[in-house]
Amino acid sequence: MQFRKLFFSLCCMMALGVSLVACSEDEELFDDSGSKVSLPAHRAFILNEGTMGANNATLSFYAPDKDAEFISDIFYTQNQAKLGDTGQSLIEYNNDLYAIIAGSRYLVRMNTAGVVKERYAIPESEGDPRYMTAEDGYIYLTQYGGRVTKLDANTLSVAGTFNGGNNLEGIAECDGKLYVANSYLKNDKGYQYLTELFVINAATMKLETTLTVDINPNQVLEEDGKIFLISWGNYADKGYSVQMIDPKDNYKSTSLGVATNMTVGDDMVYFVNSETDYSNWPNTSTTNSFFSYNVKTAAVNQSSFLKNAPEELASSSIYMMSVDDKNGDIYIGVTFYSSANGTMYRFDRNGNFIEKFDCGGQNPKTMVFID
Repeated sequence: MQFRKLFFSLCCMMALGVSLVACSEDEELFDDSGSKVSLPAHRAFILNEGTMGANNATLSFYAPDKDAEFISDIFYTQNQAKLGDTGQSLIEYNNDLYAIIAGSRYLVRMNTAGVVKERYAIPESEGDPRYMTAEDGYIYLTQYGGRVTKLDANTLSVAGTFNGGNNLEGIAECDGKLYVANSYLKNDKGYQYLTELFVINAATMKLETTLTVDINPNQVLEEDGKIFLISWGNYADKGYSVQMIDPKDNYKSTSLGVATNMTVGDDMVYFVNSETDYSNWPNTSTTNSFFSYNVKTAAVNQSSFLKNAPEELASSSIYMMSVDDKNGDIYIGVTFYSSANGTMYRFDRNGNFIEKFDCGGQNPKTMVFID
């Protein structure tokens, strides 16, 4: 009997120990050191591009669970400094935030509360920074002038480079390969739009192959081992297009239609074709059409994935879309191409409208989630 009591006590202590360890591991997922505000576990950050040359890019904080107040410029709140000129790209990796501020020519690493940890200044001798992806402890940064820079994710020290191509745009990583859009070049003949998607070995930073894709490749995303590419066309006789590329099927390319923006989440790819007539600027006219692609079933659904969207969204200039991986909610950011702040529209995973809110800055570029 005494042995049974002792055994039971030991089991309880072990269970308690496991529980305590688990709790401390959960807490370690967040690094809010230096934060001037208390933030909830489920949080989102919006990178607002601002106006080029105006030094008004911002990072906004939003609480999806409505358990904290919206903070329009959390970067300034936390660091007592402006973010800079032209917010270009924002990703979350290993519970850190990484942002490219293109006009100010730097990449910044922040903790889960938006407090700066490291900066990497892009040398003037190199091309402008564009987009990034992350994997296996590294950040991969595309640049104009034909360069991909590999940075240690913790120190932001340069670990390797790829030099090739011209003006590089979107980038995605899949199974140790980097897929990089070689978009265009400019010479004495003007703009020359290209049809190249580079496949680069992420470990060696060497080119493995070049895929021929639709003209002027730009946005590149990965979902479930497939690469999704939006090309912008030549602004004359060829317009926007979407391709899906399957690396496991000899890079087979499949056309998915026409779109100007996309986002991925939970086996789904969401597209919008946002066509804007700029001929009467600043009085523009926009028409939006939404469709989706199910990666698991390989089916395109040409019907809109939004069920009860506010009427004005059908004619707003859509600048970004993002998906919250925690619950599948879809966020759509619109711009007014003016000094006015952008507006964010939130829908649940079934397309039901939840709310809209001010983005906290001009031209919402992207949105990331941490939980």
